[in-house]
Amino acid sequence: MLPTREEILRSAIFKTSRSGGKGGQNVNKVSSKVELVFNIEPFAYFTDEEKVLLKEKLQHRLDSEGLLHIVAQEDRSQLLNKERTIVKLIDLLKKALIVQKKRKPTKIPKGVIEKRLKNKASTAEKKKNRKVIDF
Repeated sequence: MLPTREEILRSAIFKTSRSGGKGGQNVNKVSSKVELVFNIEPFAYFTDEEKVLLKEKLQHRLDSEGLLHIVAQEDRSQLLNKERTIVKLIDLLKKALIVQKKRKPTKIPKGVIEKRLKNKASTAEKKKNRKVIDF
C-alpha cells in the first residue's frame, strides 16, 4: 500500500533553486526549481520486504547514501513544481512496488508434436524417393 501525500510531506526534504527555461526576468529572481529528497530506509510506512524491493528496483536512481532525488522545474511556480515532485514520487513508488508474476511456460499439446513428427517423416520420405537407384 502506498503512503499518502501528507506522510510523504512529513518525511521528505524539499530543496529549491533557480531553474532555467521560460520565465523571463522571473527566472533570475525566483527559486522555482524543486528537488525532493526522500530516504527510504527510515520511512516507517514500508515493511522490510518492501524496502528491499524498492532499493532493488530504484537502485539506479538512489545516490551513494541511499537517498532518492526527484527534480521538477517544468512550471514557473515553485508550488506547482513541488506538487509535481510529489506526484512523481508516488508514481515511482507505485511502479516499483509492483511484483511481476512468474512466467509459466506453456505446455506443447501432443497433437502438435505428433503433427510435426509426421510432417518431418513425410518430408524425409519425399527426399528419400528422389534418389536415383543404381542397379
